[in-house]
Amino acid sequence: MRDEAAARRPWVVGVSGASGSPYARAVLTGLLDAGLPVDLVVSRAARLTILDETGVAFRDGHWKDDLAGWLHRDLAGDDVVHWPAGDLAAAPSSGSYPTRGMVVVPASTAAVAGIAVGLSKDLLQRAADVTLKERRVLVVVPRETPYTRATLEHLLSLHDAGATVLPASPAFYPGADAVQQLVDFVAGKVLDSLGVEHDLFRRWTGELGAARRGGGSAGRTAPSSSFAPDRHRGSPAGRDPER
Repeated sequence: MRDEAAARRPWVVGVSGASGSPYARAVLTGLLDAGLPVDLVVSRAARLTILDETGVAFRDGHWKDDLAGWLHRDLAGDDVVHWPAGDLAAAPSSGSYPTRGMVVVPASTAAVAGIAVGLSKDLLQRAADVTLKERRVLVVVPRETPYTRATLEHLLSLHDAGATVLPASPAFYPGADAVQQLVDFVAGKVLDSLGVEHDLFRRWTGELGAARRGGGSAGRTAPSSSFAPDRHRGSPAGRDPER
């Protein structure tokens, strides 16, 4: 009989340095709420973005406390493992390590390019490359606008390789009246792509105006210390560090 560790098949979640840490937070929360195991990889640039957008420092040596603070969640009952982005010998770097698949959220243009060309410069890119070669589910959530021709070609290459390219593009028909509901719509579409049940948004039923009559969108309410729509805390225009 296999032991518990051998039977574990996590979703790998890679967080790159693009602005959009609330999307990563919402996807992680959705997976953990569903009782699913998660392996987390946070790039070096993503740590700067998380700090900038939320005020939370993410450190390898204190990752569990920092993750709990970022998610506003007690992780005691959750199955989550963190792998440092610089550890190219970590379990997700090998195809023999069983996973359900991977999500890169948000995906910077640098991460998109690195995955598309098989660069594997860090664990996030290597784990995504492994996911593709093993024909597992890979969802890439680019958060950039506008796109250059090079990025569009990289996204097309990922699509052709079998990945799902899911831009962070929220819809308004669920009746969203808060930023978190827009975030939850994108996270819900990611979870849909993974086959994970959720109640993050009101689904389209074919009835016009149903969301307005029904009192707005489903989804969570953002804690006051998460993404705040009334503060300009995004990355400065034109900043595109290696992510």
